[in-house]
Amino acid sequence: MKRWVLFPVLALACVAAQADFYRWVDDKGEIHYSDLLPPANIKQFEKIKAAGGKPGEVPLPYVLQQAVKNFPVTVYLAECGDPCTRARELLAKRGIPYTEMDATDPETQKELRQLTGGALEVPVIKIGPDTLRGFEEGRWNTALDAAGYPQTAMIPPRPPTKPVKPAAAAQPVAPEPPAEASQ
Repeated sequence: MKRWVLFPVLALACVAAQADFYRWVDDKGEIHYSDLLPPANIKQFEKIKAAGGKPGEVPLPYVLQQAVKNFPVTVYLAECGDPCTRARELLAKRGIPYTEMDATDPETQKELRQLTGGALEVPVIKIGPDTLRGFEEGRWNTALDAAGYPQTAMIPPRPPTKPVKPAAAAQPVAPEPPAEASQ
């Protein structure tokens, strides 16, 4: 008899785990989370997937979500040889979700000139409001540490994507792992 009572409870729990949740702030400044739509007087709310992210995609750990939210990483790269390769490897080793911008694109070059004060050089990393020109592993690690990014990868690596339009906000993704050295 206990099995028949437990089965509906487990079935409901599975359905709830696939549900969407809503987050909103009321007029008193209190944050609310619910599986029901917010009251009609709430105009701004956020829909949250319970499983997080796209199907089959590992959700970001909370510490990484906060770093990405507060200090998104954008990297301006081209085929610049060793510095660009080492920059990608560092981001992969640390599992940093980032947006990669193609520095050979004319629109991206405009953005890059604004960030660097007119120079067209790569690699350049933008971590939140801060911009670092050139690749120097120690400086990049210090800046990523200060932004709250973990020192080792917390998620499976994903290849970076290049946005269709450089000025458009792109979803950051984690980089590919560094290539294994063959002997």
